[in-house]
Amino acid sequence: MTFRFIDTHCHFDFPPFTGNEAESLAQAAQAGVAKIIVPATQASRFDALLALAARHTPLYAALGLHPIVVEQHDDASLEALDAALAAKPEKLIAVGEIGFDLYRDDPQFERQQYLLDAQLKLAKQYDLPVILHSRRTHDKLAMHLKRHALPRTGVVHGFSGSLQQAERFIELGYKIGVGGTITYPRASKTRAVMAQLPLSALVLETDAPDMPLNGFQGQPNRPERVAQVFAELCALRPEPSEQIAGALWENSYRLFFQDVNNIGVI
Repeated sequence: MTFRFIDTHCHFDFPPFTGNEAESLAQAAQAGVAKIIVPATQASRFDALLALAARHTPLYAALGLHPIVVEQHDDASLEALDAALAAKPEKLIAVGEIGFDLYRDDPQFERQQYLLDAQLKLAKQYDLPVILHSRRTHDKLAMHLKRHALPRTGVVHGFSGSLQQAERFIELGYKIGVGGTITYPRASKTRAVMAQLPLSALVLETDAPDMPLNGFQGQPNRPERVAQVFAELCALRPEPSEQIAGALWENSYRLFFQDVNNIGVI
């Protein structure tokens, strides 16, 4: 049986996809990937990403300022984001990738907080969901999300925290991104969390070309491998695969596309 998937997080505007978009999308389609959400990393990439989404039917854009390159962002970057959101391009469906990262040296965390708060305000102003990055910052991120109380909420991508941290995000209305981490047997904590969370809280993602799956270390990740993430999730959970596929599609569609009367057939 072939299922339909939404890859809710794929950096399709980076190599190895650049210049090879049609073939890469065809490979993804063969695996059942019908829609791919492409989050931006910095303002200089906004225009090209929007143009990419406009050219290819399966691609949808999220625009945001990634915390891992905090030194690339300034007030002009926020102004560019505001202007892009105000223009309401047809394929723009979220604000992201935004959030916190304490993994890198000199994280400039005060600046990260300033940028995140500004972007959460923009998401609220333009009634858009958010795609959130969080490394070593789940508790801090949850505090900011609670303070801003976005009506459309969003997804905490690449989640690898505790069950309690995941439950706190879910209580705030956020989805949890399930990616390639669960394909590693040693990731026992994350695998156990994804097995226990409500199915209604989960969405699929690859983070391609990053976060390679087990067995593909050293290779660029690809959107079609979301099907393997799905298969691993099915192995971890008690529900039938048809139920899991249907819930993942509907969760993603409700969050990012809203038109629940046109969710489509699995």
